[in-house]
This record gives sequence, C-alpha cells and structure tokens, in this order.
Amino acid sequence: MSVSVLGVRHHGPGSARAVRDELQRLRPDVILIEGPPEADALVELAPELEPPVALLAHVPGRPSGAAYWPFATFSPEWQAILYATAHGIPVRFCDLPAAHTLAEDPADDPPAEAAELRVDPIGALARAAGHDDPERWWEDVVEHRGDTPFEVIAEAMAAVREGYQPDERETRREAYMRRTLRATAKAGFERIAVVCGAWHVPALVEPLPPAKADDAVLRGLPKVKPELTWVPWTHGRLAWWSGYGAGVGSPGWYDHLFGAPDRPVERWLARAAAVLRDEGLAVSPAHVIESVRLAQGLATLRGRPLAGLGEVTEAARAVLCEGDDLAVELIQRRLVVGDRLGHVSDRTPMVPLQRDLRDRQRRLRLRPEALDRELNLDLRKPLDLDRSHLLHRLRLLGVAWGTPGESRGKGTFKETWTLRWRPEYDLALIECAALGVTVAGAAAQRARDLAAGEPATLADLTALVERCLLAELPEALPAVLAALSAKAALDADVGHLMAALPAMVRAHRYGDVRGTPAEGLAVIVHSMLDRVCVGLPVAVTGLDDDAAAALLGHVDGVHAAVALLDDSPAEPAGPAEPAGPAEPAGPAGPRRRWLATLHGLSDRPDLHGLIEGRLTRVLLDAGELADAGDRMSRAMSRGHAPARAAAWVEGFLSGGGLLLVHDQRLLSLVDGWLTGLGGDQFVEVLPLLRRTFGGFAVPERRAVGERVRSAGRRAEADETDLDERRAAGAERTVLAILGRAHG
Repeated sequence: MSVSVLGVRHHGPGSARAVRDELQRLRPDVILIEGPPEADALVELAPELEPPVALLAHVPGRPSGAAYWPFATFSPEWQAILYATAHGIPVRFCDLPAAHTLAEDPADDPPAEAAELRVDPIGALARAAGHDDPERWWEDVVEHRGDTPFEVIAEAMAAVREGYQPDERETRREAYMRRTLRATAKAGFERIAVVCGAWHVPALVEPLPPAKADDAVLRGLPKVKPELTWVPWTHGRLAWWSGYGAGVGSPGWYDHLFGAPDRPVERWLARAAAVLRDEGLAVSPAHVIESVRLAQGLATLRGRPLAGLGEVTEAARAVLCEGDDLAVELIQRRLVVGDRLGHVSDRTPMVPLQRDLRDRQRRLRLRPEALDRELNLDLRKPLDLDRSHLLHRLRLLGVAWGTPGESRGKGTFKETWTLRWRPEYDLALIECAALGVTVAGAAAQRARDLAAGEPATLADLTALVERCLLAELPEALPAVLAALSAKAALDADVGHLMAALPAMVRAHRYGDVRGTPAEGLAVIVHSMLDRVCVGLPVAVTGLDDDAAAALLGHVDGVHAAVALLDDSPAEPAGPAEPAGPAEPAGPAGPRRRWLATLHGLSDRPDLHGLIEGRLTRVLLDAGELADAGDRMSRAMSRGHAPARAAAWVEGFLSGGGLLLVHDQRLLSLVDGWLTGLGGDQFVEVLPLLRRTFGGFAVPERRAVGERVRSAGRRAEADETDLDERRAAGAERTVLAILGRAHG
C-alpha cells in the first residue's frame, strides 16, 4: 500500500496544475480530499457544474448554522475531483464532518486575523528565504512554476511545524483526517492520494499517532444534522474565510494563470486592452506591446521568473491607462477580481422554493449575474409586470436580488432596478423553504407573519400593505389589512397616523394602476384621514422647534398623499366628528376635508411660526387664500419676535422660492423685514434664514437675487427722478446765463 499526501494551497493555479499532473503519474485507486464527508454523494455532480461553485452545509431551522467550501477551476481540490470522476475513481472527503463543525459555538472560533497569524506557513518560509512579501514568494516558487515537487513542500512544512502545538479545533480536524486515512487503507485500497492544505501534510504522513489517541480526541463531540448541496459562487467571494480557510484576493488573475496555455503576460495585457476599448478608451496594439515589454523588464529587475500581478498592473497603469487610476480600477474590477458567477445543474439538490425561482428566472429571461445590471421596466407590458412582481416578492423574503431605484421615465408605469445576485441568497431561500414551495406562496406567508408579529407599528403595517400590492399578493392582503385596521383603531397618536397615511394612499393608487384588487383599502384610507383631521388641531398645540419640524414633515406628506386621492365623497365609514369650519350640506371629498381642516388651523394665534407659515403656503398654492400678503405682513410685524418671524418665513418658503420671484409684494415684505432688523436680531435669525434659502435650488436662489437687485435699482432711480415743472424755472435761468434761448 502507498499513500501520497499532496500538500496544496487552496485556490492556487500552480498547485492545481501540479495536482493534475501528479495524479496522472500516480494513477491512484482512491482520492481523499479535504472537505466535509457528508458531501461524498454530491461529487458525481461535479462534471455538470460550472465553477466557481461551493458546497453549502446548513442546519435546517438555524439561520446562523451554515458553512461554505468554495471551489474554482484553479482549485487543486476541484481538479482532483474532475480527475476522479473522469477516470471512475472513488473520491471521498476526509475533513471533520459538518455535523460537528456546525455544532460548535461560533463564539469559540478565533477571529480570522488570529487564524491567519497562527497558520501562516508561507510567511515563515518566505522570511526564511529572505523575502518580505510572502504572496510574491509563493507565486514565484509554486504558482508561476507548477512543477514544485510535493516532497519539497512536505519537508518545508515539517520544518515550519517543528515544535508547533495545534489548537483544539485543528487537532480534531487532523485526527479525523487520519481516521479516514486508516479506514480507507483498511477497505483494501492500495494506492491512496490525499489532497489537502500543505499545512496538514506533516500530520498525515508516517509515522501516524496511535488510533486510540485520535479516537479519544473525537469522542463525545457535539453533533447536529446538516444538509449539503452545491450552490453557485462568484470570483469576488473566493476571498472569504470559510470552510477550509482563506481565499485569494485576485481570483481573476489566478483563473487566467491556470487557463492560459502559453504567454500568460501577453494574453493578460491583451485582455486588459480589450476591457478599456469596450469603455471607449483608445488603446492600440502598440500600447499592448510596450506594456508587455515593461512588465517583463520589471520582472527581470526584481528577479522574478515571470511577471506577476504587480508587474502587469504597473505596466497597464503606465502604458495602457496612461496613469489614470480610474482605468486601472476598471481592470481591477473586471479582470483581477472578475465577474464570473458559477452555475449548478438541475440534478443538484434544491428545496422547492429554489427550483420555483430557477424556473421563473428562465421564463422571465432574468439570468443571475455577479455584476450590477440595470433593468428598466414598463409595467404596461405583461413580461415586465411579472418581473416586477418577482423582484418585490423576493425582497419580502430577504432576497434583495433587485434594488429599486428612481425611474427615469414619467408616470407610475415605470420602474428601475439594479440587479446583482449574491451567493448567500441561496441560503436565504433555503431558510424560507418552510414558508412555501413557490416564491409567491412563501412571500405571502412572510407578509402574514410580519403582520401578526410584534411589535408591528402602524407605519410598518402600511408599508407592508404597499409591498403586498407591489408584489401582487392578494391572498396576503386580508390578514395584513385586518391587522392594519385593528392597529389604526387603537393608535391615538396623530403623528403615527400622518406618518402612515402616505404609504396607504400610494398602496391604494398602486392597486388602481397595477390592476391589483385591494378591497377595503379605500375605507381604511378615508377613515385614517378623518381621524387625522379630527386630531390635528390638538396635535399642533404647544410645540417646540423640533416637534414643529417633525409635524411639518407629516403635514407635507399627508398633503401630497391627499392630492393622489379621488376627491369624490367616500362610502360612509361611520360617523366622523367635524374637523374644520362649517361646510355645505352633504359629504365632502378627502381634499375638501383636508383643506378645510388646514384653513381652520391657519387662523389660530397659538400656532408655532413654522406651522403657521407652512399652512399659509399650502392654502395659497391650493387657491384657498386671497390674503397671503396680509398674513405675511402681520407675521413680520414688530409685535412678533424675529425668531418667530424667521420660522414663519421658513415654513412659508419650504415649498420653494419661485413664489418670491413671481410675487413682487411678498418679496418686498421679506426684503423690508430683513433690512429693518437690527444687527443682533439679524445674527439671531441668520441660521434659520440660511437653512431656508439654502434649501432652494440654485436657479431659484439666482432668480430671487436678480429680483432683489432689480428692485434696488428701481428704488435708486426713483430717488433721482426730477419734477420737470419745478425744474423748468431753474432751467431757464441757467440757459439765460449761458446765452442760449430756452428750447
């Protein structure tokens, strides 16, 4: 029997080539690979997968219980798996089972920084060789060569581990590896190949410690029942600490080194030039030739066998990018890290929720991608509407594949999304598997659970109604609306009602625009507005500056929401207390009720200046006031403190400054009030004024300034105008003195 232990670096292209070549030379009859043994049954699927992929181990019902073992094309373990499946050789994982690793308390694990310091054999070997950069040294002696004998690596690791005492977790892992090795030999295999991290090689070669010692270490370990599957991975996530250790920071570069048959530097810089040309930058073949020469020259000066990532990056910066760091960052993002997203086959174990999403992605032609992709939807088109429903449902499930943005088009029929798939979304789908077998069913159940959860605020419930309508979940709406109605009936805080009302109005409007029925929603909207109108007169009493500013935001939100409602009278929803001045007989629409309430409040003498000014502006814009100038004049009279007058101005102008441009009287009132302030008074109100006018758009501020300047010029001209009748006598006298007749 012969045992060959091949020590590798995880995700190392040179190690991957060396493992592939060594297995062809050894021709083993079984291969052991570092990884969770529960995944042995999944190995046969490897030829159907497109790396990067990862083994996912998770504990059902425990969201935090998950671990990943990622594999890329240039991972030595992946090449060993492909060799075994291609030659019909048994392949088994030999690391500590996920049943034990997932049962450990995460708080007991050392931080990644500590682990890196504890198991950094590459750094120790590099220092021994006189190098201060471990990564560059390893690339030179292993990754750029691919022919380093595994015996040399084993000898080097043995020297580094001399006198080293592994911690408890590492001791368990290596004990289980030895147990698996003994069991494999006992099963009758003659030529055994073990592919593991180079650090573990000294623990797996002869002489092995007694089996009883390893059994004692493994006895009584905590245990759970995990489930394992393959999931897509990305190059960007290969840098994670997970599974069997740390990843790499330049997976795209390593993938290129492994896949390039020859002339890797020339091929890499040619790809970099293509990336820049795709962005409209002028890069010629001469640029590529000069950058290759520079990279090779740098490698020679630094004594490297091949130009590494540092040399090709510097050459690209100097020649291809002409010193532009943004262009270098583009190469870094597109090539050095890369945007590759793996793919798993249909035979891969999946929960029904994952399969339903996979089917819908195909039907809706939405392929998951690792880089940001902008998607513009026209909700009048059935395909785009279905896409919108899917993305909103996934957000309810905590799968933020799409992030909504501001639509560039006008109208409520447009939506803009930014799509980016992340590997952890598969775990989120697995965790949501108990909610339903389809995305729609699971999202509806999640909405019902959120509505019944505690504590659920009124604003949370109204937002949930809106999300259900956007996701087209009519089966979830009755439970959510019932919870909302009960919460609204018990919540006496007018601020809560006002904060929740805009979302309810948007939900009501979305129900009309998107064709989503929401029976009972209009009744709740009108009932909430009635309660706001009744409670607002009490809510505006005795406010300080902060409370007035908060209420101002609620008033603006409700006013904008009421504008979206049909102003026809609502169906009666029970008796409502009158909120404003007397109205004509018959029910009034929501807009009339709201404006009547504001009109009744605007004449109260105890209002905070900010609120009074804002109500005056709202009523003026709505065509409900004819005496806005008189109200401003009273607010700025000497009977009011300058701070209150400034607050009134802030509230009045918070809707924008164009009113001052078009209404000369209002501008003159503000200008006269400001110029009449004393020095100390002006300093007192200056912060409020700066905040008020600083909120205007730049063109508005410029237009107001021009109006003030032109008004000043007219005033100066008026002061210098002459009375021609009175000046006529003086004119005749002067002409007589000059000897000229009066003309």
